[in-house]
Amino acid sequence: MQSLGRELGSPPTDGISNLRFSNHSDNLLVSSWDGNMRLYDANSNTLKGTFPRRGPVLDCCFYDDASGFAVSVDQSVVRYDFSVGREDVLGHHQGAVKSVEYSHATGQLITGGWDRTVRCWDPRAPASHLRLTVTAEQPERCYSMSLVGNRLVVAMAGRHVSVYDLRSMAQAEQRRESSLKFQTRCVRCYPNGTGYALASVEGRVAMEFFDPAEAAQAKKYAFKCHRRSEGGRDTVFPVNTIAFHPIYGTFGTGGCDGVVNIWDGNNKKRLYQYAKYPTSIAALSFSRDGRLLAVAASYTFEMGDIPHERDTIYIRNVNDAEVKPKPKTYSTAT
Repeated sequence: MQSLGRELGSPPTDGISNLRFSNHSDNLLVSSWDGNMRLYDANSNTLKGTFPRRGPVLDCCFYDDASGFAVSVDQSVVRYDFSVGREDVLGHHQGAVKSVEYSHATGQLITGGWDRTVRCWDPRAPASHLRLTVTAEQPERCYSMSLVGNRLVVAMAGRHVSVYDLRSMAQAEQRRESSLKFQTRCVRCYPNGTGYALASVEGRVAMEFFDPAEAAQAKKYAFKCHRRSEGGRDTVFPVNTIAFHPIYGTFGTGGCDGVVNIWDGNNKKRLYQYAKYPTSIAALSFSRDGRLLAVAASYTFEMGDIPHERDTIYIRNVNDAEVKPKPKTYSTAT
């Protein structure tokens, strides 16, 4: 269906856990519960490679266009060379590894696991050397992580949030509690580095700021989204994913209602709502120039193990009317 975007061929055969565009091209990396990480060229609709693990792959990220990282239920942290398919195991957690981020600012790979640790790795070190550089104990299991500059935000079970400076991982810069009442699904840092957005299972998104000063904290807020009113009843859907536009700083949210919304966080407005997708939105990613939006329509089992639509990745062409903030208008007294 064209209004939903172009379907990528050869999609994953089980739930899509994440997808990410490259910072250098329109290559797209996808992790899946079918035990594989896949590399696509989103422009040419080409599957460039499939990289298997021994368990469901829960997250992935690029190192560069020649290699990337995958983390898995099998507790491993692995780098793949895309050209030859070679795998290099950097190390392991003591439980499933949920999140992975690569910092170009510090050259570190950061992973967060269900073993209640965040670990930092040096992927440039030879295989004969210990790649693990930091193990930071956490109060709960890691659900989602995000980076901006030297800042790392870790969102966990129990509504815990830790904020780190990657240059000093000995202890958290801030320990916080989510302002949302229910489980966190996703955290994403603002591109301008001033704060982060949290999405939860209760159909809400919270906009938070790093600066602890009272004036900065007064700007934080939360809003309802991904809800449907039917017969006088309000149905609330989990918000699974957030993706910021790299040029305008607006952001998309995807929920279990199969809807993708685009928001202007500064002006507290919804800019656009796309046509409903066949099933839950599991992940979103904008391309480096903001021209493309990858949408993972993939059932997230919020209703249990029931028959559901197949997993599909859509590539949307994005226009400014959907993502560019609208100037504020002021009425003039007559």
